[in-house]
Amino acid sequence: MPLNILKLCVGADSVEDLTQWQDQHRAQWTAGTAEHITRMWPKREAEILDGGSLYWVIKGNIQARQRILGLEERIGSDGIARCALVLDLAVIRTEAAARRPFQGWRYLNPAESPRDLPKGRTLDDTLPPALALALAEIGLR
Repeated sequence: MPLNILKLCVGADSVEDLTQWQDQHRAQWTAGTAEHITRMWPKREAEILDGGSLYWVIKGNIQARQRILGLEERIGSDGIARCALVLDLAVIRTEAAARRPFQGWRYLNPAESPRDLPKGRTLDDTLPPALALALAEIGLR
């Protein structure tokens, strides 16, 4: 069963911000892919590459995902090896699911992953952020 990764989308206020940023940087990546560089290499690589996705937390809610196509090493300008999450270009919107801030990334089990929104639907009927976060804290959302 595939394993997903959960990551904060720092600096983005919307899914459109994420896609716009990726469009602006597309020339840096292999055609048909996007990349996100992270410091730590996932130890559960095989499970992630078995169909896992990167779920993006934007403004306190999971709002979208991208399928993970591969993991590749990238050496930074400081000489430190990092992990590039190689992503499918398709950004798939998901039901909103509140998440508290965290550093780095986290594994996200499929059972805890929000469902995809129907094709063509760009917004979920979300609760107010404070209410969604309160429900998430007590395990109801």
